Amino acid sequence: MDGRHPLHPALVHFPVACWTLATVADLASLHGGADAGWLGGMLLLAGTAFALPAMFAGLYEFSRIPNGSAALRTAWIHMGAMLVAFASYLASVLLRVDHLHLRQPATACLVLDCVGFLALAIGGWQGGRLVYHHGIGTRTPCD
Repeated sequence: MDGRHPLHPALVHFPVACWTLATVADLASLHGGADAGWLGGMLLLAGTAFALPAMFAGLYEFSRIPNGSAALRTAWIHMGAMLVAFASYLASVLLRVDHLHLRQPATACLVLDCVGFLALAIGGWQGGRLVYHHGIGTRTPCD
């Protein structure tokens, strides 16, 4: 291999952390009120913004997987799940924006957050399989 350090694994922690905490904050807003809802909205915005460079870096890493590699199927599942997470969290943000202010999350936002979190967990698991099972991004790929 070329000895480089892939950028994608370093970038994914930011959207994963922000979206996870946003989901928790939004669910807590059911009992915690406006402060938790505002925090959830801000974390959704940050996670969505941080996801963009992570996705572009991921596309670059995807392009480096050799044709015919067993890792391609896992990479497609990973990418699909993460796109569902991105779309769910983005939709949750867009539903709450009102003239540059963030409203409290409605029921639809909470559902989108939960769908996004489920997709995030599935996509994260598949990302781990890419690294630990297939060796993608390491110096010694397994296949």
